[in-house]
Amino acid sequence: MKLKTASLLCILLISLSNCAQNNSKIEPLENNITTFYFIRHAEKDRNDKTNRDPHLTEIGKARADHWNDILKHVMFDAVYTTDYHRTKETARPTAKRCQVDLTIYNPKDLNIKSFKTKNSGKNVLIVGHSNTTPMLVNQVIGKEKYSDIDDRNNGNLYVVTIINGVITDQVLEINPR
Repeated sequence: MKLKTASLLCILLISLSNCAQNNSKIEPLENNITTFYFIRHAEKDRNDKTNRDPHLTEIGKARADHWNDILKHVMFDAVYTTDYHRTKETARPTAKRCQVDLTIYNPKDLNIKSFKTKNSGKNVLIVGHSNTTPMLVNQVIGKEKYSDIDDRNNGNLYVVTIINGVITDQVLEINPR
């Protein structure tokens, strides 16, 4: 009887040991979540039609602060903006709150695959223009879904989430009260 008990105990210990070894080889699934938030710059000064790089108006500055308030629960790992006063001024309150530098990008030269890889697993704000913002969203989601933003609309928020390679997107229109 002792021999059977000892044999069973040895088999049990060997089995448990093998299970423990096998479990150590199984890697847990990681949820790689990347979220891109795309907005157009806030209201720009339109007084000088020849000025290709105007600053924000007072209403535009208020909207930039409003974007920061709306996104206050999102800690951004990166904030991208084109190299124009209006986009940098729109992005600055949020970048300051998140303690990140503005990263200048050129939408015409942006390699979307590299951009997505570089920002994998991060929360990223991208500030652009009425034509470049939907263009970049389309490139990130891999389909032509969004058209240029009406020139009077500064309130679109495009949210693109990538979870383990699965892409979801939505657009919200958010305007101050």
